[in-house]
Amino acid sequence: MSVFTRAKNGLFGQTKPRNPHSIENLKYLCGVLNRNPIVSDANRDLLIETLRFISEILIWGDQNDSSVFDYFLERGMLTYFLNYMRQKHGRYICVQVLQTLNILFENIRHETSLYYLLSNNHINNIIVHKFDFNDEEITAYYISFLKTLSLKLNTQSINFFYNERNHDFPLYVEAIKFFNHPETMVRIAVRTLTLNIYKVPDSAMHRFILDRTATEYFSNLVWFIRTHILDFDRLIRNNQDINNRGRVTCGLEEYLDHIHYLQDIFLLNVDSLNNVLKDQLMNRLLIPVYVFSLIKRDKFSRITDPRTKLDQSSALFLLAEFFLVTRYLPVIEELADIILSANIETVEAVQRRYGEQISYSLPPTSLDICLAKPDTLTNKNNSEISLNALDINNGASRHHHGHEPNRTRSASSSPISFATHHPLNESSTKSTSLYISNWTDDEKTKLHIDQLKFNEADLAKRPYFEALIQALDCTENDQKCFYALSVLLTMTMNPSVDTGILESVGLTVKCSNKTFYNTILVDQLCEILSLSVSPDSKIRLVTMNLAINLLKKLVYDEEEKVSYLSDHHLARIEGVHEQSTEDLRRHYRQQEMFLDMFEDEYRQMELNPIRLEYLLKDPCMLYPPTTTPLSGVEFIKRLPSGDIERARRSIRMFFLIRGLSLGLRSVTETEVPLTKAENLVKENDKLDLNNSDLIACTVLMKEKKDRRFLVTDPMQFILIEPDVKRLGWGIVKFCDLMQDVKVANDKEDTRSLHITIHKPVNNTYVKSNPPILNAKFTFDDHIRCMTAKQNLSKGRLR
Repeated sequence: MSVFTRAKNGLFGQTKPRNPHSIENLKYLCGVLNRNPIVSDANRDLLIETLRFISEILIWGDQNDSSVFDYFLERGMLTYFLNYMRQKHGRYICVQVLQTLNILFENIRHETSLYYLLSNNHINNIIVHKFDFNDEEITAYYISFLKTLSLKLNTQSINFFYNERNHDFPLYVEAIKFFNHPETMVRIAVRTLTLNIYKVPDSAMHRFILDRTATEYFSNLVWFIRTHILDFDRLIRNNQDINNRGRVTCGLEEYLDHIHYLQDIFLLNVDSLNNVLKDQLMNRLLIPVYVFSLIKRDKFSRITDPRTKLDQSSALFLLAEFFLVTRYLPVIEELADIILSANIETVEAVQRRYGEQISYSLPPTSLDICLAKPDTLTNKNNSEISLNALDINNGASRHHHGHEPNRTRSASSSPISFATHHPLNESSTKSTSLYISNWTDDEKTKLHIDQLKFNEADLAKRPYFEALIQALDCTENDQKCFYALSVLLTMTMNPSVDTGILESVGLTVKCSNKTFYNTILVDQLCEILSLSVSPDSKIRLVTMNLAINLLKKLVYDEEEKVSYLSDHHLARIEGVHEQSTEDLRRHYRQQEMFLDMFEDEYRQMELNPIRLEYLLKDPCMLYPPTTTPLSGVEFIKRLPSGDIERARRSIRMFFLIRGLSLGLRSVTETEVPLTKAENLVKENDKLDLNNSDLIACTVLMKEKKDRRFLVTDPMQFILIEPDVKRLGWGIVKFCDLMQDVKVANDKEDTRSLHITIHKPVNNTYVKSNPPILNAKFTFDDHIRCMTAKQNLSKGRLR
């Protein structure tokens, strides 16, 4: 602060109090604001510091002196904030105002203090102020400020932001305008804010959102997601270099953010909003982009639009991830039913109707324009173009779907096409399934009869399901097969998919009368198993694992331990088992370290079972399978390179197929692992050393030095110290399997060895694996040192 300014502020006894956290200091700062109503280059820094000190005093007053807020409110100090922002030089102080308010609302703990700040509508006036959002710093602080406000919302504080009389809700309306901002952090903050608002149980506020913004926001949001997905698909097609996968990784992470956000909205259980979001998702994204991309569009309709046509692999991946994350029953049930049950007639009708009535090439009206035109609400019914929801399970309804006005959903490309003048009764707006939940008992009985007759002719009548089965072909590579298996598995794992839908195509064993399974699908899965053990197979371990998991879901009841597999299919699997065993014998004769690899692969499989949710998050899976380890792709996610990796693959294949074979025959595994844990020595065990070969050594580690005896054992690396209570006995201080031991000579000392022991990592996705032992072992002479090395080397060979 300049000498002139200090002198000016010091006139008439207005000196700065010594205690910065006091009401006297707040009065002094209020005087500074009062004497500086106009922002200029001369006083800009002074005002910025004053605002910062005010926030500190208010936070202190919230915890120590309530009179601070009384004075702040009486003097209307927020009015100064607004006046500064509206001035010509206000841009210089806007950042500090937003930062001050953000810090203030983040740290306030008492509701009374919060209500003081929110009174008089000053905060809403600040929210609607025309900031310069071309300034990234202002945008960042503004959105952060709005998000902080949303964290303070509850059934009482919502009344400070939503004005029911004027139908005004600036906190929400202004925030959602940034839903498609280029900065990821801004978009995340907006989504957090919307979730905080939706979960407040205020019916009037929900009515406002439904009437004024729901269709507009959700329509633009889904269109934004759709645009990102189309760009993501083009990126994958044009970037086939797996070593350059940075942008693909970012695109994948963004897609995961999208669907998790949608799921978070559904989880709030606001039925009126969920209905609108479901409508937009089904009609703008899931059916016209995801489902339509499973088959050739011109096969059923003359209307084609390549701009919304995804690669089939991309469509399968997107569907698998959607089924994995989303649990909202009306959406999931309808989507699964369309994919599994839609017949040719339904597919033709739906694709023709979507193709003719929806303009895919033009984006909808921007959200800013929609929110600025509330008068258009009265014209929504006139501009609405609706699609009848097709009940693809009831054959009669397919011919009369045009006469069911109660089953309509919007399909207009206009973002304001959804009629919002429905009764807002929660029971009337609650979304219900258009499919399974509407079946009669007679229809369900007919379904179980038709199940027994499901054959290739029935499959040919279901184009989308047929496309899934055909994608299991691994002639060229297993990329489509992997994602087709993922879709089928996530569908069966999703609790929102009605078992009746799955049973209609034999995708589950969870039914009362299990007398059949989908033989077409099981035939294809057996073919995958057969190809996986053939020479130069193009099927990766992860694909093989998914195929086995799906096969078990189709034919094996885990709870009852009962297999429904026919003798024919069981014989095929046993043939694959024999072939994998023969392949294993060939590698056993060729690899010196075969038993070492055999035990290690078994432990890796036990410690790191393959989890589908992690596989779908890996961008490497979006590329064609690679063979080179230099790509950084994990071994199980690529094809083997070299004899050692081929041996490792054969070992894993053997374990997988053997486990399947034993499970289907209800036989308990007794032979592997070769090394039984119960037969191994453990730490702190007491051993009789009278008939053991011991080599004395000194173990040097960074933090300590110990005198130990190395026990010569064919299976384990054991260090002991003598038991002082029993002559000829020792206490185990360290032990591990011999196959984990690595030995190296010390170049400077012939009496020493460097020994490192790595245990297999417990989580495949954790890359760091520090050794459990890394020490220098010094023996009494070089003869004992060489003997120890020979014993350790022989142990590894065993």
